[in-house]
Amino acid sequence: MAFTMSDQASTAGKVITCKAAIAYELNSPLSFEDIHVAPPGPTEVRIQVTHAAVCQSDLYYLKGKDRNLLFPRILGHEGAGIVESVGSAITDLKPGDKVIPVWQAECQKCPRCRSGRSSNICDVFLEHFESGVMRSDRTSRFSRVADGKPIFHFCCTSVFSQYTVLDEACVAKINSSADLSKVCLLGCGVSTGIGSAWNIAKVTPNSSVAVFGLGTIGLAVVEGAKIAGASRIIGIDRLESKFEKGKDFGLTDTLNTSTIEKPIEAHIYEMTKGGVDFSFDCTGNPDIISAAMQCCRPDGGVAVIIGLVDSRKLVSFHPSSLLLGKSWTSGLFGGFKARTQLPGLVEKCMDGVINLDHYVTHTMPFSDINKAIQLLDAGECLRCIMDLTTASVP
Repeated sequence: MAFTMSDQASTAGKVITCKAAIAYELNSPLSFEDIHVAPPGPTEVRIQVTHAAVCQSDLYYLKGKDRNLLFPRILGHEGAGIVESVGSAITDLKPGDKVIPVWQAECQKCPRCRSGRSSNICDVFLEHFESGVMRSDRTSRFSRVADGKPIFHFCCTSVFSQYTVLDEACVAKINSSADLSKVCLLGCGVSTGIGSAWNIAKVTPNSSVAVFGLGTIGLAVVEGAKIAGASRIIGIDRLESKFEKGKDFGLTDTLNTSTIEKPIEAHIYEMTKGGVDFSFDCTGNPDIISAAMQCCRPDGGVAVIIGLVDSRKLVSFHPSSLLLGKSWTSGLFGGFKARTQLPGLVEKCMDGVINLDHYVTHTMPFSDINKAIQLLDAGECLRCIMDLTTASVP
């Protein structure tokens, strides 16, 4: 079902029938079935999703760790594809363009986008992210073939569908020579990790770094810190199997929390003789978030929270921890402005500065999406790339 330019004339302005993986309830397998995808509105873009991957954030919502998940819903926010058709008001995209769907919207028009500040927060993101519908008319572009009932969108993207419709603020146009089976990873995890090192913490040459949790985001932090010139990068995890892989990304030291008796922050403080310059929590575990903050040196250390925390849990600390100049911060999508900066990040991947290949541990057809979810949930893969261009009901 690969889209070609000759297909555009026959599909533009019409409803497309395709395969999608639909979430109907928490903690249950996705249903792989036919859906209808409506044409885009004036400020919208319909794309053929060629490749997608499951991210821990998909599992976060599927497990009910956020209170706002609507059903039925098409999940998925890490993917890449080709523009099939555009709305009447779209001038900077055309059928055939290669794009990355971006949940971290950048409308380039709102006061936040035009403020000149380094923040990547956009009004469209704040208003539209959790709505489950398109912002133009507050309706969905997805519906069930069986009965015509609407299906909610997810994270402005919904890439677990062979075709999806996006607001123009959520589409980053990229190099026409980019390999979509690789750059799909820039839709979330890899960009978040690398950007957290570069844009949020601003890791400096010859610095020391601690990374808690060595999944895709954690390893992307490691890679970003290495590229930034950090001289010591400590990887912390409870699974011994993750450390060898981490060394390929740039780890210089490893700590297995399951074998250390004293608090991990005390252990790191001792081994670094005063704490690390930068720390990153990539777990979302409140206890580990606290440990990551405490292991930073008190005079100017920077601790970054990246992992999604269960909305029912809190993290507490005493303000005196920050009195000497330590910073505790966070950010979304690694601080990247998606439409403006993702094209440049794609170029860095194409030039070999960033190695996307070593994040891919599995590849499989779209119809095996529930297997991909199981592998990620069990900690048995980093990223599983699914090919959406051909699919059949399993």
